[in-house]
Amino acid sequence: MSIKKTILALAVLAGASMAAHAEKVLMLPLEEAVQLGLELKKLDGSVKFYLSGAPTPEGGTAIGEETANRKTSSGGRTKEEACHWVALSTLISLEEFAKKRGANAVVDLHSTFKGKVYKDPVNYECHAGSMLTGVTFKGTYVRFGQ
Repeated sequence: MSIKKTILALAVLAGASMAAHAEKVLMLPLEEAVQLGLELKKLDGSVKFYLSGAPTPEGGTAIGEETANRKTSSGGRTKEEACHWVALSTLISLEEFAKKRGANAVVDLHSTFKGKVYKDPVNYECHAGSMLTGVTFKGTYVRFGQ
């Protein structure tokens, strides 16, 4: 095979490989992931989640910030299902951290990806590839009441 044909073949293979790993960015309602967690009893409801820009209760004491990043296999699920599943996994982690710190809410919850911040009062950002799906949330722990 000539060098020219070899280079062309490698370029085609590289392009096919990149297409197979193409990532889709989805913006999905956080409430769907929260409801999934409550229905499956993966979240106990003792910690409330408020996306950036969503109304929150008055007052409260900020306890600290946290960033949680989770990934899951994309196989066997739609991109939306994989996104909700990995978002739920991330929320479970945040709920556990919040309870350990005495917080009952996570406010200003927003998505981050490679240094880019996505804030929306309803939706979170999910990156779904052919192999892996990932969500990163950053939020502030707050204790409302008492």
